Amino acid sequence: MTDAQETASANAAQAPLQDSGPAPVPLLEPREGIPPVTVAAEELSRVVDAFANASGPVAVDAERASGYRYGQRAYLIQLRREGAGTALIDPVACPDLSVLGETLGGTEWVLHAATQDLPCLREIGMRPARLFDTELAGRLAGFARVGLGAMVESVLGYALEKGHSAVDWSTRPLPDPWLRYAALDVELLVDLRDALEAELERQGKLGWAREEFAAIASAPAPPPRKDPWRRTSGMHKVRRRRQMAAVRELWTTRDAVAQRRDVSPGKVLTDAAIIEAALAMPPNVRALSALPGYGQRMGRKQLEQWQAAVDRARQLPDSELPQQSQVPNGPPPPRSWADKDPAAAARLTAARAAVNARADELNLPQENLLTPDSVRRLCWEPPAEVTESGVTSALRSLGAREWQIEQTLPLLVAALQAEAA
Repeated sequence: MTDAQETASANAAQAPLQDSGPAPVPLLEPREGIPPVTVAAEELSRVVDAFANASGPVAVDAERASGYRYGQRAYLIQLRREGAGTALIDPVACPDLSVLGETLGGTEWVLHAATQDLPCLREIGMRPARLFDTELAGRLAGFARVGLGAMVESVLGYALEKGHSAVDWSTRPLPDPWLRYAALDVELLVDLRDALEAELERQGKLGWAREEFAAIASAPAPPPRKDPWRRTSGMHKVRRRRQMAAVRELWTTRDAVAQRRDVSPGKVLTDAAIIEAALAMPPNVRALSALPGYGQRMGRKQLEQWQAAVDRARQLPDSELPQQSQVPNGPPPPRSWADKDPAAAARLTAARAAVNARADELNLPQENLLTPDSVRRLCWEPPAEVTESGVTSALRSLGAREWQIEQTLPLLVAALQAEAA
């Protein structure tokens, strides 16, 4: 009997009656109850031994405190494996989980939306060599809704309680309802994995999925974002370079304060307040305090801190002001292609239409068949020789997987040969 079947048996009697049609079975409690949170070295050693002696894939999840704390570190790690049950680990108390990661090194890890959790897992020494991403598997299999709750309900017929997904997981001690929610998040991940693997195999897409999973597992950490202050919400309102400098100074000051206090930057100063000050360029603290976001609740010292940032921007020489836009890394926005390069615009129109049509035939999202960025780059700067060999090399250089090349190559060769009308 699988985890899913045993959990269903334990909870079926508590499921509400429905007038018609089968109702999803609510998962109310983990099979073995809520496990204790691992917070000490000797407890972690016992978890490592238990998972080393268990069998099959290991379900892994991580809870962060997005919107509450600075950065994206993990505040709770959940694991489940056949023969070991579920473990909850506090990575604040146990910040180095490299021994556990090495113990599970040869095991397939099952995660949902793996790219969200892998960065914080790597920070604590957990790096999977092999993985199965149930969200990505759902996309490739053509499911319209691929959130964990929706997938568990549509594939396995059980209802997960999702009320604690956005709570402050840095809270200590963690309340039992939160721990119950966290344990249930890995309760059925392996069952979901097995069902999705069977569905992908039925559709002839299992090999595609394995290529995708291997690419995720081997991908290096992304480089730091250049000029992250440019992503401040409302930045489109800022037109002048000195105002842009004010956004940069305020954003940088806010980030330093948030990091020092270990709180979300938005709790230090909102994006809206940054934009207001940059647009107004207030000459003094009194003028700043009259702006939205700098009201009576803000102390004099805080106001002086933000005013100093505005003053630094005001005093910068013109040569040190930020440029209106970053040096483009890649092709220009597609809306300008018709004027800049009509032939490239024709290629892009043909390529997009062909890739979208093929994605529809395969019942998967277009961005999973081939990323829009790859399509744009290929059409803006096609290979010198538009042959299957040349386009294959170009796609590989853009990071396309072999299955993606196989499915789109003839379509893209034809599109790249399109000429401007």
